[in-house]
Amino acid sequence: MSIEIIVGANWGDEGKGRMVDYFAQDADFVIRYQGGNNAGHTVINEFGEFKLHLIPSGVFSKKTINILGPGMVLDLQSLVEEIESFKKHGIDPKIYISERAVICFPYHRYEDIWEEERLGKNAYGSTRRGIAPVYGDRTIKKAILMGDLFYPEYLEKRLRQIVDWKLQIAQGVYGKDNPFTFEDIWEWTQKWSKPLLPYIKNTNEILEQAVKKGKKILFEAQLGTLRDLYFGIYPYTTSSCTLSAFAPIGGGLFGYPPDRVIAVVKAFSTCVGEGPFVTLMEKEEADQLREIAKEYGAATGRPRTIGHFDAVATKYGVKVQGATEIALTKLDSLTGKKILKICTHYKFENKMFDDFPINPILEKSEPVYIELPGWDEDISKVRRFEDLPQNAQNYVLEIEKRVSCPIKYISVGPEREALIMR
Repeated sequence: MSIEIIVGANWGDEGKGRMVDYFAQDADFVIRYQGGNNAGHTVINEFGEFKLHLIPSGVFSKKTINILGPGMVLDLQSLVEEIESFKKHGIDPKIYISERAVICFPYHRYEDIWEEERLGKNAYGSTRRGIAPVYGDRTIKKAILMGDLFYPEYLEKRLRQIVDWKLQIAQGVYGKDNPFTFEDIWEWTQKWSKPLLPYIKNTNEILEQAVKKGKKILFEAQLGTLRDLYFGIYPYTTSSCTLSAFAPIGGGLFGYPPDRVIAVVKAFSTCVGEGPFVTLMEKEEADQLREIAKEYGAATGRPRTIGHFDAVATKYGVKVQGATEIALTKLDSLTGKKILKICTHYKFENKMFDDFPINPILEKSEPVYIELPGWDEDISKVRRFEDLPQNAQNYVLEIEKRVSCPIKYISVGPEREALIMR
């Protein structure tokens, strides 16, 4: 038996999907333990290029069972369409859905859009997929569980009460008169839940039996440390816990500590959404790197903000995740850059910080950099660390030193096999 957790150490978009796809080749179970369809994992393998939003990245392995855990929030329509998209490529997803996961309804999407519009220039940069409202509903006990779908009488009673309440909010807070009816929501629920009913199970029992049989289990997180609800750049965060410590709760497996926590880190900094971002690159340099590295959000298509490598943020992210090792991605995207910068400290009111602070300091901090020479050689075919150009080796080793965690994997391309293991 082994239990591994793959998490993001930064703002998300670090390349977790390609790492889960790699590790899932010999995993028996892959479990997504938080989030919804508000982000995506891009995977390139022998089947093609895919952008996964709800289904775990172990879906490409024929032996792997993929679980959508109780910590997730699920848009039924989005999930059905994602399953169908795999079937069109000849892949029949082996998935189970936790009966304790929560349904993300159309009214959650409406609320998300209305609130971002109300906030205007102060908006949080939401993906407008309904994630904050549905997690809010879970907290205030107004959510519907996936398992409730098996009990129509109970479901209808609960849903009527909630829809009535939602309509009061729509009119009273946002000035929206009757934007939907109970009948609209009920019809949507019936249509999109029917194909999913065979997948809904008590996944806690399934995982408990898997552990007893000595199976290999891999937990997969969405987004990264700095978007975590508790330890991220609040309030510019997601609405769930993105940390490895949440995996037992969001995944539904208790009493078995992980053997490894692999933190995925990008070789430069990127983010999608709002909030402080200290190491912002100059526009021309950022635009060039964005095109080379294809830095656009997998869920929204929004261009990612590009920055120099932030060792302050990454060291914090790695520590908070309890990482035992690092997978460094997109090193190949830096080929051709003459100078590479690493932020080692933040400067705020003439004080130097090497610990990641809260937003009032972050928003007014300036980066303090060291500079390293780059390389021009194509490294996409390199498979041994010692075969990298010396300057590329030096860059990796400097990052490793600054973040205080061993870099065991180095991605030099998007394909599964484009990986160096140290």
